[in-house]
Amino acid sequence: MPAYARVDLAFERGEGSWLVSTTGERYLDFASGVAVNALGHAHPHVVEAITEQARRVIHVSNLYRVPEGERLADRLCKASFADVVFFANSGAEAMEGVIKVVRKYQSANGHPERWRIVTFEGSFHGRTMATLAAAKNKKHLDGFGPVMDGFDQAPFGDIEATKKAIGKETAGILVEPVQGEGGVRSAPPAFFKALRQICDENGLLLAFDEVQTGIGRLGEMFGYQRLGVTPDVMGLAKGLGAGFPIGAVLATAEAGKGMTAGTHGSTFGGNPLAMAAGNAVLDVVLAPGFLDRVKHLERLFKQRLAEIKDRHPTVIAEVRGEGLLIGLRAAVPNGDLTDALRAEKLLGVGAGDNVVRLLPPLIVTEAEIADAVGRLDRACAAVERSLQGGRKQGAAG
Repeated sequence: MPAYARVDLAFERGEGSWLVSTTGERYLDFASGVAVNALGHAHPHVVEAITEQARRVIHVSNLYRVPEGERLADRLCKASFADVVFFANSGAEAMEGVIKVVRKYQSANGHPERWRIVTFEGSFHGRTMATLAAAKNKKHLDGFGPVMDGFDQAPFGDIEATKKAIGKETAGILVEPVQGEGGVRSAPPAFFKALRQICDENGLLLAFDEVQTGIGRLGEMFGYQRLGVTPDVMGLAKGLGAGFPIGAVLATAEAGKGMTAGTHGSTFGGNPLAMAAGNAVLDVVLAPGFLDRVKHLERLFKQRLAEIKDRHPTVIAEVRGEGLLIGLRAAVPNGDLTDALRAEKLLGVGAGDNVVRLLPPLIVTEAEIADAVGRLDRACAAVERSLQGGRKQGAAG
């Protein structure tokens, strides 16, 4: 189906931060499969773990114990606030699970009337019917019939509006630490701390969507750790599998107490092959010094990007983001900047609010960041020349 506006570009192999096209051209990949390839391409430890597991057993179903999954769940819990984990196959599935946990928690506590969830403008939680309804993006909802009920929205970062959105039927609040698809938009830690307080005072669950921000993307293992606020339930995906499809719902024992046998399920979720990939990723990301290095790279990258913004103010209006989730709000159509970057063999990703995301793999080197900044500089210069040419042509006309 023609559901994707694909670029006429294909790749045959990759290594680290680089991709090689089918025509033999090398691209510096700062798209990372939309923040998925946390360890770059063909990471030897991930490749070995997947290959070894595939030789043994790929899938058995959740009718039986999956030791690899038990190990991954235990490691995720030890690295986070969580006590229990449910494994799925994608970010959207993980967020569906989060929504179900929030609703089921209230029902298990004797409040089935509490089923609505407060979400935020500019959010993105997936492409299923429930996650689309949660985000309320009209473009994504158009043509799919009546919108699923149960979500009330407030402006991101507006705590007073959030309070007004809460009613007798509210079960919880769902928020992203940084709105990635929405334009790499952040809110101050005080906003998230206020959300935590509201939930505590009203018996609500605080749910985080860390599909894009989790597994080191913001310089901490999870984005909530950077904010100093602990949720009750959280969705993960993307970087957890470093390219292999995997999703996870993490929850406290209290928040997840309603999810008893038979309340939720997934045929493929948590199969041995996916769990091998997840464990291999944690081997790398949880190693001493790994996340400290990500923070160092963040400081370096932001400093260099600030210089580029100052040099090309007619192309880049603002540098946003945290960790290695960076957004360039463009002063021109963001598609023009993305095209110019691709012409320089640098891959980025568009986002809302006229933003281009730069999402290097977490294993990117300082030299590769310097290389990317040089390519960005040349791309901005090319856009400027195009603007000047357009103005001259307009004046001549």
